[in-house]
Amino acid sequence: MVIKMKVVKKSFRHLIIVLFIVSLAASMLIGCGGDNDAKDDNVGDGKLVSGSEFTVGFDAEFPPYGYKDDNGEYVGFDLDLAQEVCNRNGWTLVKQPIDWDSKDMELNSGTISCIWNGFTIDGRENEYTWSSAYIDNSQVVVVKSNSSIEKLDDLKGKVVLVQTDSSALAAFTGENAEERNLALAKSFSSLQQVSDYNSAFMNLEAGSVDAICMDIGVARYELEARGGAFKMLKEHVSSEQYGVGFKKGNKALRNQVQKSLEEMLSDGTLEEIAKKWGVDESICLGKEGADAVMKAEKDTEKEKPFFKQFVEIVGLLSSGMLASLAIFVLTLIFSLPLGLLITFIRTSKLKVLQWIARIYISILRGTPLMLQLLVVFFGPYYIFDISLSYSYRFYAVIIGFSLNYAAYFAEIFRAGIAAVPVGQHEAAQVLGYSKVQTFCKIVFPQMVKHVLPPVTNEVITLVKDTSLAFALAYTEMFTLAKQVAASKASIMPLFVAGIFYYIFNFIVAWLMEKVEKKLEYYR
Repeated sequence: MVIKMKVVKKSFRHLIIVLFIVSLAASMLIGCGGDNDAKDDNVGDGKLVSGSEFTVGFDAEFPPYGYKDDNGEYVGFDLDLAQEVCNRNGWTLVKQPIDWDSKDMELNSGTISCIWNGFTIDGRENEYTWSSAYIDNSQVVVVKSNSSIEKLDDLKGKVVLVQTDSSALAAFTGENAEERNLALAKSFSSLQQVSDYNSAFMNLEAGSVDAICMDIGVARYELEARGGAFKMLKEHVSSEQYGVGFKKGNKALRNQVQKSLEEMLSDGTLEEIAKKWGVDESICLGKEGADAVMKAEKDTEKEKPFFKQFVEIVGLLSSGMLASLAIFVLTLIFSLPLGLLITFIRTSKLKVLQWIARIYISILRGTPLMLQLLVVFFGPYYIFDISLSYSYRFYAVIIGFSLNYAAYFAEIFRAGIAAVPVGQHEAAQVLGYSKVQTFCKIVFPQMVKHVLPPVTNEVITLVKDTSLAFALAYTEMFTLAKQVAASKASIMPLFVAGIFYYIFNFIVAWLMEKVEKKLEYYR
């Protein structure tokens, strides 16, 4: 007993050392980021010379500002503006699609030069170095064309969807949100977030949400592209302005781009490009107040102490941690027995049942889990025309994960059963055991010992795969971590998420190792 306690203490001592190293690394990275920002403020690093690459970070699913057309090319109003700026400065434009949740990490790490893609200034005034505003924009609500929702007040008790870290989300929950919008958001049955607008419209069409709040320019494009299936409410949620966002302190590059934009305004090029994309009525560059944020910009604020940030972020991620734990536990509860059942079918003497099990395993192991989640969630609507409720989202996550992992467990169990010597079956038959008794008392205990290592690997993979629930707009821990990272313009929430995954997997591996040693009674 004393030896066992020493082993446990030693294991946890190693864990504490690892966590300390990870925390120290995170602290150093954050500190380095702060130093770089200070450097930009003081000496103006970031200016590009002729022949340099100008890398624009943009959301590739945000028409008409930036998206992929039918020819597979990235096009859009903002990308045309960026191309013209590059032409005037002798730069080479690099169009870099980015995960919108990771835009701040892309910008701060230097992998992109700026964020230029219908990027809202309002609510982010002090988080970036901004160009002058060049587009006036509004947030609007889109619903099904046959919906009874006609005005904003009709959204009470409804499920509303917005894009993660979008202006629409800020309009309902941001620090600068209007009182009427805050009150409206409280009246919703639920305010959900999704990574892209294509998924948002799929949710709306399937009936799992009642409305989408989005930019008016994007809404007009989507309504035109999707025919008469949807309509836009006349009332606007809020108004805002678009600008080009640069890393905090990078005034030199901002000034270069700003000068080119003003030249384009003067010679009519800006208006010409705007007319091409149907946004000419929204141009605000050069108007009174458009450069207010640029002129009033502040220096980089000092960050909170590391430990204070860490505790605050853990609190913000706590609900996501519970969601990930729920997916993990329920998936195991359902997938393990289902995998054993599929094993029985796979080893059945009936060829039809064998082929059914083989096809099932082949499909579930041969296609991405994310695709399977989408099929489980949207399948009832697109195949059987069954409208989906909001609560089905969580059930779809559990069903999708359970079906997927059952296929893997089935093959692991089959290998474990095959590893039991034939002589064991023959001995049980001589002793008069039935087939059920032989399996339960002879085969199953030996199978468990054989399959424990590969099952442990799958369980550890499941811990990390819980992050794929974001495909159904279900907010588990990693999705929440990306949202917090985007809102705080910090990579630290992702470090905290990584620590959580490591601790969770460490505990799972440690427990499974103890079980494995317990079963090695023959040694």
